[in-house]
Amino acid sequence: MDVILVTGQCLSNQRVLLLQLRNSLTFDSSISTKLVQWNQTTDCCRWNGVNCDYAGQVIGLDLSSESISGGIDNSSSLFSLRSLHRLNLASNNFDFAQLPPEFGKLTSLTYLNLSESGFAGKIPSEFSQMTRLMTLDLSTSFYSLELENPNLKMLIQDLTELRELYLDGVNISAQGYEWCHSISSSLPHLQVLSMSNCYLSGPFDSSLLKLRSLSVVRLDGNPLFSSIPEFFTNFSNLTVLSLSSCDLLGAFPNKIFQVPTLHTLDLSNNRLLEGSLPEFPENGSFQNLVLSYTKFFGRLPLSIGSLGLLSMIEIRSCNFSGPIPYSLASLTHLVSLDFSSNNFNGSIPSFSLSKNLTEINLYNNCLTGGIPFSNWEHLENLVFLDLSYNFLSGNIPAPLFFLPLLKVMYLSNNRFSGRISEFAIKISNLLGLEVIDLSSNSLEGQVPKFLFQIQALASLSLSSNNFEGMIELQIFENLKNLVDLDLSYNNLLVSARDSNSAFSLLPQFTTLRLASCKLQELPDLKNQSRLMTLDLSDNQLHGEIPNWIWELGNGQLRFVNLSHNLFSNLQEPYVFHRHDYIDLHSNVLHGEIPIPPRSAAYIDYSSNNFSSSIPADIGNHLPSAFFLSISNNKLTGIIPGSICNASRLEVLDLSNNFLHGTVPSCLIEKNSTLKVLNLTGNNITESKGTPFQQKFQPGQNARVSAINI
Repeated sequence: MDVILVTGQCLSNQRVLLLQLRNSLTFDSSISTKLVQWNQTTDCCRWNGVNCDYAGQVIGLDLSSESISGGIDNSSSLFSLRSLHRLNLASNNFDFAQLPPEFGKLTSLTYLNLSESGFAGKIPSEFSQMTRLMTLDLSTSFYSLELENPNLKMLIQDLTELRELYLDGVNISAQGYEWCHSISSSLPHLQVLSMSNCYLSGPFDSSLLKLRSLSVVRLDGNPLFSSIPEFFTNFSNLTVLSLSSCDLLGAFPNKIFQVPTLHTLDLSNNRLLEGSLPEFPENGSFQNLVLSYTKFFGRLPLSIGSLGLLSMIEIRSCNFSGPIPYSLASLTHLVSLDFSSNNFNGSIPSFSLSKNLTEINLYNNCLTGGIPFSNWEHLENLVFLDLSYNFLSGNIPAPLFFLPLLKVMYLSNNRFSGRISEFAIKISNLLGLEVIDLSSNSLEGQVPKFLFQIQALASLSLSSNNFEGMIELQIFENLKNLVDLDLSYNNLLVSARDSNSAFSLLPQFTTLRLASCKLQELPDLKNQSRLMTLDLSDNQLHGEIPNWIWELGNGQLRFVNLSHNLFSNLQEPYVFHRHDYIDLHSNVLHGEIPIPPRSAAYIDYSSNNFSSSIPADIGNHLPSAFFLSISNNKLTGIIPGSICNASRLEVLDLSNNFLHGTVPSCLIEKNSTLKVLNLTGNNITESKGTPFQQKFQPGQNARVSAINI
């Protein structure tokens, strides 16, 4: 009697092998979507992740992203599934287990994906026995795999059917001639070559021209130290060329831009690579063009508007100049545009048809004119906008704040002026913006009230404008996500007059800057357990500096600026913690000099009434300090020799005190780090022996910019 198999009906031996495999694997059943559903009472060919042929043999197994952390070794039943054509174990975590050589027994495989699976160590030579492979992916971001013995040629020389090779993050460590010849002589049908971060070196070898089908080349992050050969234009199917962070040199061949099939070109982070953009052909294929952090220069051609499929263009920190072509306005597929840190001038394009834009970054250019909001109101997908550090002027249109998806808005360091008008809009439409920076402009009038209603707001900087009026600090108590607030240097009067309970409801700031805000009393910030930056300088604060200030942020406060006030003393007892920056200058503080914390890099106690001597061991407290000023006080005594232990000190200003004695010898040694030394207005004499000025003159030691004794 003939046995007729139902299509896709699982063979019993295949079911047994799969169940053995599941039982041997360690995985998280709360995350698993495949293994957790395998049920021996149902047809295994219908199990999630399993595919069978007509005879009931398992030919496909996809256990990717199953949180598998162990259970595959040489004895695994996996290697008894000899009919497997496709195997995917990607995105698991095998906890740096060794790759079993038994993979070599799966000789029917045409597709093997072990990317980001957590295997480690050397790739077994047995992998070369899977001669039917068309796709091999061993990519890892953990740099945990290596090709040492066998080398690249030994791995791939028998894999002649390969179409796609992904070895990203595998340590190959091969010279240009070696890896180019190994690939070109072994893989005649190769279409995808992806070997980023493999420790490959250059130069490119012309033997690669044998790979007539090559379409995708990704070699990012390899120290090639090479120029790019023009022969890449001969790859008639080339769609992706990605060579970022490869230490590329010389001039980039312009003809590569004109390869008709090329849709992605990434040359970013090659700071010695030069080039310019040619005229682009009509209906070019480019979708992604990334040239950031290179030496590309010149003007953007008007023909860039003919790249109708362009989705992303990033040319940050290059040397481009001239106007931004108006033809960009016709790019309907544009999603991300980054022209920051170049020398573009003229006005901002309208982007009127680019309704898919999510990012516009024009930071740090020479752009003029205003914001063409009438052409931007349809940018309903815009998430990120940076126009800072330009010469833009005019009003900031209030509707800009209400683009529905906008989260980040940087408009600082421009010439915007006038008032920001109030705008009648529902509170529900004020949920998106997280960052607003309007600092260093000439804006005036009242701070718009709608800013205090943006519930998602995390960072608000209005500093260095002409805003006026009074702001009660407790107005921010409803902005629970606010962590960064800067109202400094306006014509504002910030009031801290309220009950302690009101201040306990303020957001948990990490940065609070209220310099020059006419503060007359210290806000009660005792509840601020996350504060790392506090600037209350240039106000009208007086009395003693309370000791709780140094405890803010649970002792994690790094930056403290209380300068230009009327503080008279530090409340005892006080304990400095891990402060990096302490500025108390221009107060009326008296008594002994506070010993700075060992973490401090910048200490300014100048222009006070401190009248003690300099502590004998002060240098032992300055291992990290590069700036120390105690000038314009009433210090007495000598400069202690321990100052020699402040080995990083670049600026030392002890001028205008009552110090006497000689200059410590460490300050005149050639290995001293000092760049500025000011001891004028004291009774200091030069050190014994060779006159001080002969040993330490600016003309003889270029690192020194100023010496005053």
